[in-house]
Amino acid sequence: MHQYKSDLLRLLDERGYIHQVTDAAALDALAAREIVPGYIGFDATAPSLHVGSLVQIMLLRRLQQAGHKPIVLMGGGTTKIGDPSGRDESRKLLTAADIHANIASIRRVFEAFLTFGDGPTDAVLVDNADWLDALDYIPFLREVGPHFTINRMLTFDSVRLRLDREQPLTFLEFNYMILQAYDFLELSRRAGCRLQLGGSDQWGNIVNGVDLARRMDGAELFGVTTPLITTADGGKMGKTAAGAVWLNPDQLGPYDYWQFWRNTQDADVGRFLRLFTDLPLDEVARLEALEGAGINDAKKALADAATAMLHGADAAAAANETARLTFEEGASGAELPTLKVAGEISVADALVGLGFCASKKEARRLIAQGGARVNDEAVSDEFAMLTVIGDTRVSAGKKKHGLLTAA
Repeated sequence: MHQYKSDLLRLLDERGYIHQVTDAAALDALAAREIVPGYIGFDATAPSLHVGSLVQIMLLRRLQQAGHKPIVLMGGGTTKIGDPSGRDESRKLLTAADIHANIASIRRVFEAFLTFGDGPTDAVLVDNADWLDALDYIPFLREVGPHFTINRMLTFDSVRLRLDREQPLTFLEFNYMILQAYDFLELSRRAGCRLQLGGSDQWGNIVNGVDLARRMDGAELFGVTTPLITTADGGKMGKTAAGAVWLNPDQLGPYDYWQFWRNTQDADVGRFLRLFTDLPLDEVARLEALEGAGINDAKKALADAATAMLHGADAAAAANETARLTFEEGASGAELPTLKVAGEISVADALVGLGFCASKKEARRLIAQGGARVNDEAVSDEFAMLTVIGDTRVSAGKKKHGLLTAA
């Protein structure tokens, strides 16, 4: 642990968010004496962000908790290009209408984590299309282009990865890092923004922005990156066999979100409690020290706190109770995924309809492997049919349960 003076860097350090800082001493002094506006950019490539973006959202929450001003930058402009960082291939280009709809949908998630308003530490949401769409190409090249060398741009991981694998990197994507640096410059000019935060893969892009603002405006800007959040087994945070863990409730319900956190690996519980909840650090230390069956209490505390933050305390309590009834008492909880059925349905169709399998082929394979149960009885016939009269519980493996109800 470092001996930081500012509440901001002390909070980020204690809870495990800091990987790199451009000038830690100067940022620490700045944050100790005045309100620092800081931003993170989010591209609007889908109607919802997923749990892989949550550490960045929590960074903005910590910024606000420490008495500073979060700026949520939606990439209405940069989404039209696509960030090549960490990708082997180009993104599918979206229409302006798609991007606009995605931004409106994503905003709802930020409102669960941040306080928006007009006050000095209230969060604001801005869209880089406001300035990027209005750029004139030749004046932009003349003003900004001389501050970037191709030699240096070719050393960036996002570029080198693609070139090393002999995969095409379009000139469109090559521009992305210039536009991201320009975003930092614009936010410095428009909103007094002094800090950009991001994942470790964004370090080069952040440093570009710091350098550009120094060269063009003589401004002193700062950058902080977080470590890559992986699970104890080396997997990527938020990637599950069932797909992405979405943050919008219409794409993933509170119960499934609660279950995602409840299924955290033992070795990750303490770290995730620090990163993804507001529980005090002494309580985190107590939960982290639990052993044996007690670690399940820590996982439930993580699931409760994380779900309450996104979906509200009532939804978290309902999910907890549903899990208790389902796993501890064998009953059927009201929050389980449900599928209305008129008469008959095959077990395979039920597994697909409840979202447990992506296709009938996958569902039949699960049945053949002994992974499907109906009312806690194993099903071995891949073509088995069910007649749904009352509530019927269907399970995939040990952790996925749903209800079939008569239509």
